[in-house]
Amino acid sequence: MRVTRRESLAAMAALAVSTPALAAPAKSRSLDSLARRTGRRFGSAVAWSPPGTDAGSISNPRYTGLLERECSLLVPENQLKWQWVRRTPEFDFRAFDAIVDYAERHGFAVRGHTLFWIPTKWYPKWLAEEQFSSAQEAESLLVGHVRTVCGRYGRRIYSYDVVNEAIQPETGKIRDTNVTRALGGEAFLDLMFETAREAAPHAQLVYNDYMSWERTADDERHMAGVLRLLEGFRKRGTPVDALGVQSHIRLLKDWPVAKIVRESEGPWRRFLDEVVGLGYQLLITEFDVNDHAAPTNNAIRDRMVADYGRAYLDVMLSYKQLGDVLAWGMTDRYSWLTGFDPRKDKTLKRGTPYDANFRAKPLRDSMAWALRSASSRHGA
Repeated sequence: MRVTRRESLAAMAALAVSTPALAAPAKSRSLDSLARRTGRRFGSAVAWSPPGTDAGSISNPRYTGLLERECSLLVPENQLKWQWVRRTPEFDFRAFDAIVDYAERHGFAVRGHTLFWIPTKWYPKWLAEEQFSSAQEAESLLVGHVRTVCGRYGRRIYSYDVVNEAIQPETGKIRDTNVTRALGGEAFLDLMFETAREAAPHAQLVYNDYMSWERTADDERHMAGVLRLLEGFRKRGTPVDALGVQSHIRLLKDWPVAKIVRESEGPWRRFLDEVVGLGYQLLITEFDVNDHAAPTNNAIRDRMVADYGRAYLDVMLSYKQLGDVLAWGMTDRYSWLTGFDPRKDKTLKRGTPYDANFRAKPLRDSMAWALRSASSRHGA
């Protein structure tokens, strides 16, 4: 989208006028305290990296200071995935132990992400190459993993993404992998949740996926597939408590934000209505905004990101069934988006509430106002 100098100056002037009105609650109240007004909590993904590196580590005091000001919940970005805890068939919990220990020292609750991430490309090499000789062999591996993780952390983990991304967006069906073939897709899912319930009876058990409210054919098939999965859980009595909505929302078009929202909101609400109608709770587990199609100009881009994020959060927070809200990182300095989906102009993605220098952006204020204006879930 081409932006003239006049449009750029007008956008910056509008931003300068609008920001002070939003700044008061943003500066005086943390995002977590605003969430708690309506019976929710706010948190963030956090990473671990070796001492002396700068990769979003809990050893970075500017990073941890931001987390400690804004959040009461933490979730590991990667450090409980099989690629970290089982790079080899043996367990290695050192990185996640460091996150849990830090969280306990500073009063954070911790989510567990994830007991199994289904797409084969995210398996450790040894698992991707595993040729199971029987269903029993696969079952033994999975049951042992769940029991070991849940047994190690006990009540230190209050909620688990038991299974992550089971649905293939292009087909709406359960992904075909060596693990799902060994057991059968539904049998695999049921085994994971039943084992997690047995091993962590106190914990909230979540099915987590990244279906999004944007209107593409894959998004439509993805949502339909997730809904069928959730319906199947209910019919079979599988112990799933909530749907984790990752909420990696995407500015894929250079349309005005209001037009994008008008296209998305109705179908998305119908999907959420069906989910809660089945008796599930909702969580926002991985919120950020992919500004792929937004202009290079930071003032215009930040305003688009803030407005889009606010519109999405307003929809989600209108549901009393929505509980915890977690951002997938608090600062652009460490956002996965820049490397995962680079912008054509090669600039840093600006999809988190704080910029690369830990300064609050308009998205932070939009998040604050969305949480402040949310429907209460007290008594939900």
